[in-house]
Amino acid sequence: MKGKLYLIPSFLSETAPENVFPKANLRIISSLDTFIVEELKTARRFLRKVGFKKQFDEVTLHLLNEHTEISNIGHYLDEAEKGEDIGLFSEAGTPCIADPGSEIVKIAHKRDIRVVPLTGPSSIMLALMASGFNGQNFAFLGYLPIDKKEAANKIRQIEKAVYQNNQTQIFIETPYRNNRLFEILLNTCSDSTMICVASGLTSDKEFIKTLSVRDWKFQKPDIHKIPAVFLMYK
Repeated sequence: MKGKLYLIPSFLSETAPENVFPKANLRIISSLDTFIVEELKTARRFLRKVGFKKQFDEVTLHLLNEHTEISNIGHYLDEAEKGEDIGLFSEAGTPCIADPGSEIVKIAHKRDIRVVPLTGPSSIMLALMASGFNGQNFAFLGYLPIDKKEAANKIRQIEKAVYQNNQTQIFIETPYRNNRLFEILLNTCSDSTMICVASGLTSDKEFIKTLSVRDWKFQKPDIHKIPAVFLMYK
């Protein structure tokens, strides 16, 4: 019998594991000897935080990030072919959402390896839940263009989709560019368009607020270098 590929959510902040992590996840993680991770250092830190007791020289950690050659990752699942369960987790939040984990999941399906997603924190879902926006029709767009002009053009397209499709639009930015993106939003969108900012989710500095563009102009948050999710609706 083949092993399983567990998709393991990781933390969004420095919160205690018991605040966001089911005990079943901890039991499953403790049973594994092979993991697919984005970075070795943060992977080891995460495992120790959730109570993983095994020595790392007895554990296999496969790297899967933006520098990994996708054509060479098939062997990461060889242990599963032999009956061993494998864990995959990303740097923060839900694996395979805005990270390269989906590539290994695609291979797992092709090789008839069972994929098991575990429960845990998802910044996108937490932000949508708390926004007050349409939770039945929404789109996650990932990162917007870095160039200011291209970002403004994309924002106009996003805003159009909000009104034409009655659809919540969700996007993110590299944390050190959050304030810059927020300024572009305020300078591009109609005053009546609604924006939700959800930053520092699950941390003691969690900030979630929904206002119109008009009202945001009078109370801009400082979200520099704080992981954040942006949502747009009408």
